[in-house]
Amino acid sequence: MVGNLPPGRPGNLTVEQEAKLQELWKATLKVFGVPDLGNIDVGGSVNGSINGDNEDDPSEHASTLNPEKKSKRKGLFRRRKGDSGDKDDVSVHSSIPEADDKYGQTKEFQHALATQSPQDLREAFWSMVKHDHPDGLLLRFLRARKWDIEKALVMMVSTMQWRSHDMHVDDDIMYNGEAAAYKDAIESIGPTKKEGEDFMKIMRLGKSFLHGCDKEGRPICVVRARLHRAGEQSEASLERVTVHIIETARLLLSPPVDSATIVFDMTSFSMANMDYAPVKFMIKCFEANYPESLGVVLVHKSPWVFQGKPLVCVSPIVIRLSPTSEGIWTIIKGWLDPVVASKVHFTKTIDELSQFISLNNIPTELGGDDPWTFSYPEPQPGENDRMKDDATRHRLLEERAIVVKEFEYATQKWIQSAPQADTELRQKRTSLVEQLRKGYWQLDPYLRARTWYDRTGMIKPGGTIDYHPNLNRTGEIDDPDGVD
Repeated sequence: MVGNLPPGRPGNLTVEQEAKLQELWKATLKVFGVPDLGNIDVGGSVNGSINGDNEDDPSEHASTLNPEKKSKRKGLFRRRKGDSGDKDDVSVHSSIPEADDKYGQTKEFQHALATQSPQDLREAFWSMVKHDHPDGLLLRFLRARKWDIEKALVMMVSTMQWRSHDMHVDDDIMYNGEAAAYKDAIESIGPTKKEGEDFMKIMRLGKSFLHGCDKEGRPICVVRARLHRAGEQSEASLERVTVHIIETARLLLSPPVDSATIVFDMTSFSMANMDYAPVKFMIKCFEANYPESLGVVLVHKSPWVFQGKPLVCVSPIVIRLSPTSEGIWTIIKGWLDPVVASKVHFTKTIDELSQFISLNNIPTELGGDDPWTFSYPEPQPGENDRMKDDATRHRLLEERAIVVKEFEYATQKWIQSAPQADTELRQKRTSLVEQLRKGYWQLDPYLRARTWYDRTGMIKPGGTIDYHPNLNRTGEIDDPDGVD
């Protein structure tokens, strides 16, 4: 229901917001090299396919999402005076001031357009969509950039560059997953073995894990800061685990829930646990590459060395040096966007924590009533066998490519019909979104290595989420060793 949807989401947009979304879709499809409606021979039907292919014969479609790889992008933003070259060549010059470009995304955007084909960026986008609403993904970038079309497009394209070329999110981290790290730790040598060992140690320790949801239905990620020691694992392995858990958390989201809660358990935290590099990476992830994904951040039981408190004036020397101790938080807060910083709350007691999370979703180790305890189930032989089934994966990718083309075409018709798209056209787009969602979950076992959340039954086939899969009727936890 619209009443349950936050503003600025699919199904709850103002007229002005919908117009902004249409403008961003138009620019996005141009970047992806999708032909304008005037160049498509589809007979004007919403059900037509982008290239006029025979929809009843999936073999007519490439297994990738296929407009011409050499397509050129026309008229993005503005051409600088004196620029030369063919009028259809890519020539993008953003007007975003450097002060508004904290992570240098304008340069990443320009680099992406210069080095990646439209098809590459298109595939990266649809790979990121997964089971999400495509409008919802674009709206994240729009909200993060205060509905500025140019800034949202720059942020979105630079994110595609980061995912596909910097982090290799879908073709490595999620594709290879825990099982590959487990194998590398046992069978590989040198740096590859070390990376595998580091990844598996982080997973087995349970430095961070997903469990339960808060009062708003947002999945909870618990980070147990006391288990971390700077330098024990490589920076690359820490970044890999961070992206792995963020991507896994995305699979738990379903409208109207579109963000997560992070609980930093600071029990027994000391300076030996402080490590600024992974904190900076996490901040960049959420601010630059996973916009509007944080619901709330709860820093629980932080000691004075982290949060800061007034110093006890034991001598005139102390008084002269400083009246207060600002703590680590002062440093970290300076790195945060004010919007992100406003989502951070400090809790000291279980009563304060339970203002955000019900007691039955707070594990007993944090003082709640949930008897669940962390235990890591090792990767199992054969759990990723479906990823070897190339024929089925190829067939499902072809089917998804057809639906993507239909959605892009319906989106172009929706843009063209603005501001008053007819009900049938809106219903068509909604139907295609549902096809994409269901199709993703059919494809998921062929693209994504299983995680311990799959092994324990928290993520079930078809995308059903059960935060307490081992809870029996008496409210007690069953033996997890019996879970397939």
